[in-house]
Amino acid sequence: MSDWPEGSGRARTSGEGRGGGAEPVAWSGPEGAQAFAAVEAATDWLLGYPFVFRTLARWVDSGSVLVDYGCGPGKVADHGARLLGAKVLGVDTSPEMLALARGSGTAVAEYHLVTDGRTACLADGGADAVMCNHVLASLPTAEAMLAVFREVRRLLRPGRPFVLLATDPACSGTEYASLRIGEAGGQYGPGDELPVRLRRTDGSWQVMPNHAWPVDFYPPLLERAGFANVVQQRPTVDEALGVPGLVDPDLAAGRTWSAERAKPPLVITTALAV
Repeated sequence: MSDWPEGSGRARTSGEGRGGGAEPVAWSGPEGAQAFAAVEAATDWLLGYPFVFRTLARWVDSGSVLVDYGCGPGKVADHGARLLGAKVLGVDTSPEMLALARGSGTAVAEYHLVTDGRTACLADGGADAVMCNHVLASLPTAEAMLAVFREVRRLLRPGRPFVLLATDPACSGTEYASLRIGEAGGQYGPGDELPVRLRRTDGSWQVMPNHAWPVDFYPPLLERAGFANVVQQRPTVDEALGVPGLVDPDLAAGRTWSAERAKPPLVITTALAV
């Protein structure tokens, strides 16, 4: 995910190497796109994306159009296209992110640019489902979040699902396998800047200032944007490991997941377009 226009964008970030030094890096531009593509996301691949796909599988098949809103370098969109068999459209505001997605060599999804907050590749009601992974924490205001929700509602046919994946700022200070949300002992109100550390595939860390949005903040805004039947789920390690084939077995066996077991940090919100 990259910088979103008019205050609804991915915040700027700093890269923290093994030596602890930090340099500002923006998610937009070639450097930021490469940095984001190097994020490991082990916790997300255990407690996040598999549950997003499982939810979508109830609604999506080979004849469906699925939008990944804020697709970044396309890893999740590509995986979703392969797993679900749907036509997946990854959309983002960063040409550099989309270039990475298109040039991955394995991409089976299509990728399109979002301009001025509008997804021009689809007409009203052109999508059967929309997923949106880790975009909300980059939005600095409730108005920016509402604008995203309204654009997603425009894309969806009535009765079709919008599936959101987000971290819970109430889990601040805990060291998870691939992230830490906030600082130990930190108190974060709605919209406050919230530093998040993400582990890279080389073992170093990326620090990004996001915004703290309590998970109960989403349902009222979704209803204002034209959604109903809002349901929230907090996946657990036992759930992830208890469903055969849900999670990559090598990933599951590679860690103890002690922090994830004690306090699962991810919440999935599903809402239906009215």
